[in-house]
Amino acid sequence: MMYARLGNRAARRLFLDRHGLLEAPTGPSKGADLHDLIRRLGFVQLDSINTVARAHDVILYSRRPSYRPAHLKRLYERDRALFEHWTHDAAVIPMEFYPHWHLRFQRDAELLRKRWRNWRRDGFEERFRSVLDHIRDHGAVSSSDVGKDEKKGSGGWWDWHPSKTALEYLWRSGALTVVGREGFQKRYDLTERVIEEHLHPGASDCDAEATVDWLCNGALDRLGFATSGEIAAFWDTASAAEAKDWAAAQLKSGALQEIEIEQADGGFRRVLARPGMVDEAMDLGPAPGRMRLLSPFDPALRDRKRAERLFGFHYRIEVFTPAPKRKYGYYVFPLMEGERLVGRIDMKADRSADRLNVTAIWPERGVTWSPRRVQRLEAELDRVARFAGVGDVCFADDWLREPQ
Repeated sequence: MMYARLGNRAARRLFLDRHGLLEAPTGPSKGADLHDLIRRLGFVQLDSINTVARAHDVILYSRRPSYRPAHLKRLYERDRALFEHWTHDAAVIPMEFYPHWHLRFQRDAELLRKRWRNWRRDGFEERFRSVLDHIRDHGAVSSSDVGKDEKKGSGGWWDWHPSKTALEYLWRSGALTVVGREGFQKRYDLTERVIEEHLHPGASDCDAEATVDWLCNGALDRLGFATSGEIAAFWDTASAAEAKDWAAAQLKSGALQEIEIEQADGGFRRVLARPGMVDEAMDLGPAPGRMRLLSPFDPALRDRKRAERLFGFHYRIEVFTPAPKRKYGYYVFPLMEGERLVGRIDMKADRSADRLNVTAIWPERGVTWSPRRVQRLEAELDRVARFAGVGDVCFADDWLREPQ
């Protein structure tokens, strides 16, 4: 059988277009405009690492350089236009998607109860009632407000006391809602007090088939093209088997077709797409030539294997015997120029010294750091410094490294 084919350049353009990276990084970044951007992406992953700015803030900055963290905080905590829950990780999600999370609540409730009985310390289920009563009587809480008489574990970040585990379980299963963060610590309140009643999860109103259909359609619309496994992984709620069955039914009805995408190495890979997607991709213009900083958790790069296949960008831990070792620093930022990933940069904002310290830049193989490219880098770093709230950009003496 012959399949329609999409060359690598056109495939990159389509993929970047769906992730808000094909157009010039400009435009308004507050209120309804910010909400529209997040809706277009589907969600924005939250992460606490703050070497320059938090990951979610860098994701939004890379598309709207006028964005500032207060814009997201206002949209999330004051306007209640977003809610926080789980996709493949913690994320902020448009509030209108909340009814489609009922299935996630049910599945997390079943899965986590079984899993955490083995992983967490005993007693978290017995804390459900006391935690809920405390929140009902005293309002929103953080994990430090509950379980004060419980022994704290010595197992590190994930060794939660039982009431902390209860909070997380009640949030993941829908009884509680995270209403914001203080110093990146979540604050939880009763869902009935935060989420409008018509959006509340019900005991019997979750239509799993309809939810899976919405999830799969929404994932494909935001990816442009994908395998059924990639469709399932996007929201990480529908199972791989459910996404495969959905794709088969859509192919049979003619709502989807199989096409072949050229990979960065010249090979081809068969994926699912909407009819007419190849023509749409061919009509897309080039990305702007300016350089931009991306978050390591950017939705365009979250699937490391796909990033390597599509862009030739290897962004994983390198494993050496006898132990894993990273080629680069713990938290390096990808650099995108036009439709290419041209390098990665290790840097940190030193706010006490009012400067952005650039330790190293590793170009991708085949990418020459010409004077013009350095100018583009410097212009972007000046913008990043303003975003991070520092004045100067300082380069280490040996900042330009050899490709690895």
